[in-house]
Amino acid sequence: MRLLIIEDDREASTYLSKAFREAGHVADTADDGLDGYALAREGAYDVLVVDRMLPKLDGLSLIRSLREQGVETPVLILSALGQVDDRVKGLKAGGDDYLPKPYAFSELMARIEVLARRRGGASSTEATSYRVGDLELDRLSHRVTRAGQEIPLQPREFRLLEYLMRHAGQVVTRTMLLEHVWDYHFDPQTNVIDVHVSRLRAKVDKGFERPMIHTVRGAGYMVRAGGEA
Repeated sequence: MRLLIIEDDREASTYLSKAFREAGHVADTADDGLDGYALAREGAYDVLVVDRMLPKLDGLSLIRSLREQGVETPVLILSALGQVDDRVKGLKAGGDDYLPKPYAFSELMARIEVLARRRGGASSTEATSYRVGDLELDRLSHRVTRAGQEIPLQPREFRLLEYLMRHAGQVVTRTMLLEHVWDYHFDPQTNVIDVHVSRLRAKVDKGFERPMIHTVRGAGYMVRAGGEA
């Protein structure tokens, strides 16, 4: 996806653009409403992420102007203003979703994916089991097998593998794993992810010719059947 972040908080904007790029997306930024409006009018983006309180042109006026110009790009509003009236105003101004700050990046990413799917007319339902090559994970029975051989996993390892398999073929960043598997919304500055992935890899890949869990240098991890990372 190509995303545009319109946010005047430089630290927040940098964090978001880095996280989006780690997830494999293109992320442009604008730090005031007028610049953001000019970029968004081009219609080259899949989703806009717009802060409400912006210099030069506030977020709601920006969105109204885009809609008046016929720009239908989905807009997710990020704001410290999270009361019901605030959210209603945002949606009535033309926003498609509204997420109050503070937020979890994994939730933000999930909401953006929903907006992009709606724009593309697609739909999906959450699976109860996943299969990648000869590796299978059943969420209902909490059972993992590879080539028919059962692999006992600790609860955290199961959640980690489930998340990786749910996004099979996609890069899963450390930020996404911290937020979804560990429920951390900050970087603990430890190698906790690397340690758990190493243990999981030893259980899932040991004894098999082709690895399932791949390290994507500088980005994160990916589960896919066969081939080099």
